[in-house]
Amino acid sequence: MARNKEGLVLLIDVSPSMHSVLPEIQKVCSLLIQKKLVYSKYDEVGVVVFGTKDTKNDLTAEVGGYEHVTVLQPIKVVDGDLVDVVQQLPRGTVPGDFMDAIVVGMDLLIKKFQETIKGKKRICLITNAMYPIKDPYEGTKEDQVLTLAEQMSVHGMKIECIIYRGNQKRDPHENNIIEKNDMLLSIFSKKTKAKAVHVESSTSLLGALRTRNVTPVTIYRGDLEISSTFKIKVWVYKKTSEERFPTLKKYSDNAPSTDKFATHEIKLDYEYKIVQDPSKVVPPEQRIKGYRYGPQVIPISSAELDAVKFRPEKSVKLLGFTNASNIMRHYYMKDVNIFIADPGNKKAILAVSALVRAMKEMNKVAILRCVWRQGQSNVVIGVLTPNVSDNNNIADSFYFNVLPFAEDVREFQFPSFSSLPASLQPSAEQQEAADKLVMMLDLAPAGKEESLRPEFTPNPVLERFYHHLELKSKHPDTAVPPLDESLKRITEPDPEVISKTTLVIDDFRRHFELKENPKLKKSTRRLLKDKSSGSYENQSTDLIASTSEVKVETLGDLTTVSDFEAMISRRDSPEWVSKAIFAMKNKIFDLVENSFEGDNYPKALECLIALRKACVIEQEPKQFNNFLSHVCRFCQETNLSSFGEFLASKDVTFITKTEAEDSEIEEKDARSLFVKAEPSS
Repeated sequence: MARNKEGLVLLIDVSPSMHSVLPEIQKVCSLLIQKKLVYSKYDEVGVVVFGTKDTKNDLTAEVGGYEHVTVLQPIKVVDGDLVDVVQQLPRGTVPGDFMDAIVVGMDLLIKKFQETIKGKKRICLITNAMYPIKDPYEGTKEDQVLTLAEQMSVHGMKIECIIYRGNQKRDPHENNIIEKNDMLLSIFSKKTKAKAVHVESSTSLLGALRTRNVTPVTIYRGDLEISSTFKIKVWVYKKTSEERFPTLKKYSDNAPSTDKFATHEIKLDYEYKIVQDPSKVVPPEQRIKGYRYGPQVIPISSAELDAVKFRPEKSVKLLGFTNASNIMRHYYMKDVNIFIADPGNKKAILAVSALVRAMKEMNKVAILRCVWRQGQSNVVIGVLTPNVSDNNNIADSFYFNVLPFAEDVREFQFPSFSSLPASLQPSAEQQEAADKLVMMLDLAPAGKEESLRPEFTPNPVLERFYHHLELKSKHPDTAVPPLDESLKRITEPDPEVISKTTLVIDDFRRHFELKENPKLKKSTRRLLKDKSSGSYENQSTDLIASTSEVKVETLGDLTTVSDFEAMISRRDSPEWVSKAIFAMKNKIFDLVENSFEGDNYPKALECLIALRKACVIEQEPKQFNNFLSHVCRFCQETNLSSFGEFLASKDVTFITKTEAEDSEIEEKDARSLFVKAEPSS
């Protein structure tokens, strides 16, 4: 039995009032099964629907009652057939009783797992709870719910309720039924592990169901050191972490079709060879890492590298407190962690709660120095923010965000709006039009559900991937499907909202002259920067005149860089960017090829730097990175290696992802141009 195996029963309301949202329910349940096939292939799932005309469950035959509850799929290990089951849910014709469905779901779990996998048995109820439930044979409805909750606790079950309401208008009688049902469902949380989520849109429904179980694992258990004599036992978990694509393995179909035990896995080996003699392989004991330091490469052995590493002791220490206003939101880095007191330590729980409430009252945050595990080679400095719980059953806690060091901060200077002349400041009418536009596009209007709440908004890229994976499992040659309409509401503006704000958008357009704003290139920016006096209006006029007068079409020998900057800044045709880059590449090649003892190298370097800056501005990193690699290979093959050494001494690097999003080069690989491993054939 798998260690983290889960037993799950889906209870789905298919009564007439749920028909409009059943397509979205089918999608989210399909996604749940698809993710389990990737991450939790040993999990077992059953499917029960209620509100059907027919009845099919064991309890009806054994004790009677429980009508209109149908077990579509008994609990079994997840497979592709289960996806088909949830994609073809029946449409019921009678009101559904969710309490009967819960009892049937509990019966399935008890009979299947008995006393095993305690804490891993889950019931997921999806309903709108708009129909009244039947009165029990004995006691009240509240007594019935309490009894069921106690039995869930005894058998190690938890229940998750997703209640869909939509935006339909309801009469007072229906509202009264809904309030009673909500009250009954809320009782579960008093006696067992339960969670109830109310959603109003189909998009929120897609994200409301937890489609993947992630086992909580602490990244730190130990002391929060306030001082050398005052320490609090805490546990630290990840609160948010980016969900990535599942790991895709390399696969080979060269194995014999008759070999039933073939793994089809590919083993990848690398060989390191001498540049001067490619036939000789360098064994591991003769290899050493080298780091670029000016024109030299400094060799550092693994023993030296290990000795120079900073290895602090595992600890979390308080450095001090500061006002919350001193920590800017844009300082937050990486994932968010949560600090909780050791669950079994009452003194720690009280100490954490007291500290949280004191910091909240004084609007303070704490600065910590953290080393999560022994042997960790880096130290983390972060901010601890108090989180006062509004639930009596949940203790107070802290949120932790990593803060940047000086090397991590990117400072970009922009002119202040306050320094602009009056003619470039918005008028009162323009400001009012902008205010209305912001208000009308509010995602959280009063009295309505907030749109695109992070906890209810699935990642459309991942959703599409899993859907395509499921299709490929059945039809290997299937095409990539278009983006689902439900997911388009996440990636595109809501047409319904836009249609309601047309008048506001038109009013905003009337108050502003909207036109294409061309990018300012280096040459035009330099002109703006060099203006030491004069008003903004004069600078703007001179700037436009300067760029309009320059109509460079070729690169001169004496003014190559300035001609290139003027040429790439032209906006009378979109082709000038590619033309300028192509012309500069040819110019650099000519300079290198025609160089005598390196006399053209400085000029070539100047052109290469200008090309690099332009490719960063125009977001064309591949153009520069591929060209730089090509130049270095060309120099090695034509006895011009001295130019490569010259570039290395001037610290010429690839364009990285931090400079241009389309780049495939990470920051750590920016200087890896001249040392590369060669994979074996």
